[in-house]
Amino acid sequence: MRRAIIIANGELRHPETAQLLVAADDLLIAADGGAHHCRRLGLIPHIVVGDLDSLAPDERDQLERAGTRLEIHPARKDETDLELALRAAMREGARDVVILAALGGRWDQTLANVLLLAHPDFAPLPLRLADGPVTLWIVRDRATVRGAPGDTLSLLPLAGDAEGVTLTGLEYPLNDSTLRLGTTTGISNVLTAPEAMITVRRGVLLAVHTRVDGRVTTGD
Repeated sequence: MRRAIIIANGELRHPETAQLLVAADDLLIAADGGAHHCRRLGLIPHIVVGDLDSLAPDERDQLERAGTRLEIHPARKDETDLELALRAAMREGARDVVILAALGGRWDQTLANVLLLAHPDFAPLPLRLADGPVTLWIVRDRATVRGAPGDTLSLLPLAGDAEGVTLTGLEYPLNDSTLRLGTTTGISNVLTAPEAMITVRRGVLLAVHTRVDGRVTTGD
């Protein structure tokens, strides 16, 4: 199995992220208009998924001639193009997924893209959303955060309270604590060591890791 890189149709504010991350053996999937980002980066996606309303007929022809597989869905559908792209990555047997260009633009789309990380269907598949020096991912049991002292780590409970939260390697440690849904207790913690540990006994946490040095990261 190989890693999948999905390029969505949001703002690609850090094109260097894609240039540094995309390797020759990665499965590159564009969620509809994400194909435009690929083109600007000189990348040819293996698959383009969505209703393809963002692509002109001649652009579709160019992609097909380049060997791209187009998975066309009706415009009236229950899933966003990014969700369809994630399902395509699962179907192709990806071992993990990094999502790019999923933030910015419409707030509803941005929030939906972030919440897709917590979709139960994708729980077996490690998902990471990368935006330059910022990486978002879901913690359901435990995670190791690798970075540098001074990095910011924020933890937001999703789907109710997160119970039994223990944090080490951070300026504000916790021991078997509860982070309540809607509170801001977990915002703006700081790494005090190259590694921090997160454990949660019950619940789901959204982790947001920001590197102090601004270096591109894909999470841990």
